[in-house]
This record gives sequence, structure tokens and C-alpha cells, in this order.
Amino acid sequence: MRTMTETAKKKRGMPSSFTILLLLLAIVAVITVVVSGASGGAVTAARLSDFFTAPVKGFADALPVCLFVMILGGFLGMMTETGALDNGIAVLVKKLKGHEIWIIPVLMGIFALGGTSYGMCEETVPFYALLAATMMAAGFDPLVGAATVLLGAGCGCLGSTVNPFAVGAAVDALSSKGIEVDQTVIIGLGILLTVVTTAISAIFVMRYAKKVKADKGSTILSLQELKDADEAHGAAAAEVAKDVKLTGRQKAVLGIFAFTFVVMIVGFIPLADLNTGVAGFFDNGVYDADGNAVTQAWSAVVTGLPIGQWYFDEASTWFFIMAIVIGIVGGLSEKKIVDTFITGAADMMSVVLIIALARGISVLMAATGLDMYVLDAAATMLKGVPGFVFAPVAFLVYFGLSFLIPSTSGMATVSMPIMGPLAAELGFSPEVMVMIFSAAIGIVNLFTPTSGAIMGGLSLAKIEWTTWLKFAMPLIVILTVVCMIITTAACMLI
Repeated sequence: MRTMTETAKKKRGMPSSFTILLLLLAIVAVITVVVSGASGGAVTAARLSDFFTAPVKGFADALPVCLFVMILGGFLGMMTETGALDNGIAVLVKKLKGHEIWIIPVLMGIFALGGTSYGMCEETVPFYALLAATMMAAGFDPLVGAATVLLGAGCGCLGSTVNPFAVGAAVDALSSKGIEVDQTVIIGLGILLTVVTTAISAIFVMRYAKKVKADKGSTILSLQELKDADEAHGAAAAEVAKDVKLTGRQKAVLGIFAFTFVVMIVGFIPLADLNTGVAGFFDNGVYDADGNAVTQAWSAVVTGLPIGQWYFDEASTWFFIMAIVIGIVGGLSEKKIVDTFITGAADMMSVVLIIALARGISVLMAATGLDMYVLDAAATMLKGVPGFVFAPVAFLVYFGLSFLIPSTSGMATVSMPIMGPLAAELGFSPEVMVMIFSAAIGIVNLFTPTSGAIMGGLSLAKIEWTTWLKFAMPLIVILTVVCMIITTAACMLI
């Protein structure tokens, strides 16, 4: 009887991402009710209808991202159907035989560049499934793939240099208050934070990967997670054992696949603002003195906006077009292309619903005023403290606020007009305040369940959020301490 009970407990396992997010939504709703009486009208108590409609409003608010993820599902499904993706992974792993471990720091560095330059976040979602399969084929587990994506891009974001969604929004908010900012200081601190945290994270993931490769039983994934991952990504891993060769069609498909992602990534980077010559290749349009297009760029003809001005609508259009191109080049019939795309998009519905539910929590907090109430209280608490106290406490304040406002641009917009002038009034550098904000929200966005990108990505990799938390928490503590030391030193010295 005891054995049966233990087995039943194991089968029940940890709560799903949906359950965790619903519980968080309920907790936030209860907090608004408790705080509303003491807030003097600053916080409105959430009604039962607010709780029930939050996921629906979250879906509406996150619609561009949700559509992007669904179309990506169709795109990846098309790649899988051609056989190019599984065979390509197998060929790559065979070429790296004995050196597979070095793919981790290389890819983390690339993702970190995306994070620090333009805030690569939701755009990483499709890479979770791809790298989960790649790492399984290399002899690791899918958690290594998820960690490579999440920690790579995440460390870049916490050390943002020219990221328009973090640094750009923060600087703009400070400018609206008449505070001039030295971008050189921000870029220098951003590079330091990115390099140090990415290096620490790469070592952490590589140590775990080596342990798993040496002993499969050392994985922290549950049996159910391993089973789900094998069903989702095992086909690519199995190809490694075979004598796989890429056909001409598959090589062409992989070339298109790589080109598609490169264009997508560059599409989100504000190249014109960065004054880079690369913009000329992607945006070959001709403009008059007022900036109006005389001749449209090739990317604008396809998506409506030139490269460098894209957001999720343009990226979705691009992936939809390229999915069809891949199907045609891959030799699929018209019916097979349609069926494959629909099936791939349908496979993403659980991810889409997780993103919508996570966004619903943010929507509820904004609607009730809970986010601004906590921010104002925190700013009041920080007045009059010395630099060696101000920086770490401000970091912790942003750390807590980031659970309420997971959006970096949203956080910058609402908090910087309060925290920036406060820092300047106390004689501290507003540039350091920007990096405190960036580092703190960046750390939280490595694990917060209110991030649709994290929850959706982990779902694709077939990893439960609780498993990720167990794996990443020691590293998150280390990164938090390191970021607090760097920003505190900067606050006292600059």
C-alpha cells in the first residue's frame, strides 16, 4: 500500500505552468484587496470579474507575440517535415565529436550580444526547441539547451548597452525630466555586466553538461520530463547514431533557415540609430530630405517596414512567407505544406496560452494600480540613504518591482521619472541608476513565471518551471551578488 501511495505521488509531480500562473494571478488579486484599504485610493481592489477576465485581456495584450509563436510553430514544423532540421543537427554534432561542450559558450555569447544590443527575449522562443534537440543529440539533456538560450540572452539583457527596450526607454524617460545622461558610462557598465555574468553562467552550464554527459542519471529532470523531451526531440538525437547525409534540397532548406533567422534578428535591431553600415544592405531604400521613402527597401516591400524597424507583426509575416518557401524548396506538395503548417501552429497552442496567462498578471496589476503604489512607496523609503546603502537597496527595490512589471520598457517608463531624479537629488549618478534597473530586472527575467518568453520557451523544451528554478537558483544568487557589487561600486565611484 505504501509503495502504491509513493508511486501516485510521483505521478502527480509538480504543478504545471498553468496552475502556477493561475495561483500567482489569484495571489495578486488578493493583495490588491488587502492593500486597497490602506493605499488611500491608490490601489483598486480587484473584483472577481477582474480575476476571470485577466487571462483574456492578457491574450489581447500579448496578441502580436502569441501570433508570432504560432507562425513559428508552422515554420519549425515545415523544417521538421523536410528532414533538414533533424539531419542538420546530426551532421553538426558529428562534426563536433569530442568538442560538443564548446557549443555552449559560443551560443551563449551570441545570444548575449542579442540581449545587450536589442533586448532579445521573445525572439528566443523558437530556439528552445531547436537547442533542446541539439543538446540531446550531443549527449546532454534538454535543460542544457534551455539554459544556453535563457541565460545567454538574459545576461545580455541585464547588461544592456544600447538595448532600446531597456536603456533606450530609461534614457528617454530621464530626458523627459531634464536629466542628461552620459551614454559612455552606460555602455561601459553594460559591457562589464554582460561579460562577467555571461562567463559565470557559461561555466555553470558547462559543468552541469559535463556531469550529465558522463552520467545520464545525474540529470535533474524528472522521468516524465525526460519522456516528454524524448517524444518531442528524440528524433533528432536518434539521427546521430545513423550514417546521415544531407541531400541537396536539405542543404538549400538549411541555408534558407539560417538566412530567415539572421534577417529576423537584424530586423529587430535599430540599425539606423546605431549608425552602422550594415543598415545599407538590409535597408536599400531611397529617402528624401524629410525621411519619406522614394523607393522602398526590399524588406519593406515584403513586410511593410524596412529592416531595423520591425516588431512582431513584421517578423510573423517574414516567417509565414519563409515557411512556404521552405516547403516548396523541400519538395513538399501543396496539401502537405498546408497540413504541416497548421499542425505546427497547433502544437504551439499550449505555449501561446501560457504567454497569455502570464501577461494577464501584468494586466491585472496595472489595472488596479498596484505596480505604481509599490514603486512610490519604495522611492520614499530610499530618500536620504548613503551610496553604499542606496545602490543595493535600489537594486532590491527593482528586483521586487520586476515581478510586478516584467516588461523592461514598461518598467523604465513608469519608474525612471521617479528613481532617476531621486538619484540625482541625492548626488548619485543617473547612469548607474539606469544600470541598477537594467541588472535587477534582468536577473528577475531569468526565472520569473510572469515572463511569457520563459514559460513558453521552457514548455517547448519540455521542462517544468519548478525544475528550472531548482537548477538555476544557485546561479541566480551568484549573479545577483555580483551585479550588486558592480553597481554599488559604480554608484560610489562615479
